[in-house]
Amino acid sequence: MKKLAVTFLLFLAALTSFGWGSTGHRVTGWIAEKHISKKAKKELDRILSGQSLAMASNWMDEIRSDSAYDYAEDWHFVTIPEGKTYTDTKKNPNGDVIETIGRLIAALKSKNLNAKDEAEHLRMLIHLIGDIHQPLHVGVDGDQGGNSIKITWFRTDSNLHRVWDSQMIDDTNLSYTELAASLEMPGKDKISSWQKSTVEQWATESISYRTNVYNYGNGKLGYKYTYDNFHIVRYRLLQAGIRLAGVLNDIYG
Repeated sequence: MKKLAVTFLLFLAALTSFGWGSTGHRVTGWIAEKHISKKAKKELDRILSGQSLAMASNWMDEIRSDSAYDYAEDWHFVTIPEGKTYTDTKKNPNGDVIETIGRLIAALKSKNLNAKDEAEHLRMLIHLIGDIHQPLHVGVDGDQGGNSIKITWFRTDSNLHRVWDSQMIDDTNLSYTELAASLEMPGKDKISSWQKSTVEQWATESISYRTNVYNYGNGKLGYKYTYDNFHIVRYRLLQAGIRLAGVLNDIYG
């Protein structure tokens, strides 16, 4: 019984560091599916055995319960201290979200993976492109991406990371399809601009929201914090989906 309790507590601890909740990740997958080419869709259906990008998007969080994938734990985030760029930082020897996205893309483009590895690489890529657009997955030193910042969310104990991952999204009571459909799709020029940007630029954009993210006052958060910040959540989910489509079209389309 004690072992079971410890396992459950570790599982709950892992939940606090997810990048977007399941709804947010599915939004990015849904948007991407609206912008992939027919050729890319055919290839993706083959690799994922018909599973949608939305449903594949949370696989990398789901495998956290399997110790065989512990090696991938640090791939969900990157730490870039205030005033520094990714180039300036000491790199995590276990990898980070920027390095991993680049490596996954290169491996998928090589066409040298077996079926199992190709499917896993693809599911990881879908997930991590979502993660890097969540501002707290490009973190500062010392607060574990906001996990160590304890706040209350509508009088319920929480932390800053969880608010951005899922609580602002879940409090809309929208399904992932409803939330995705509510986003205003950009025009062709904006799509082209977003898809031409680099992975490091995506991280720099996440850094640019730190003033908003850390403006949590006395830590008692609710309607005002959502009013001030949910437009950022919506925008970053939209960008992630559009960019995911661009990457997949480049690899498979």
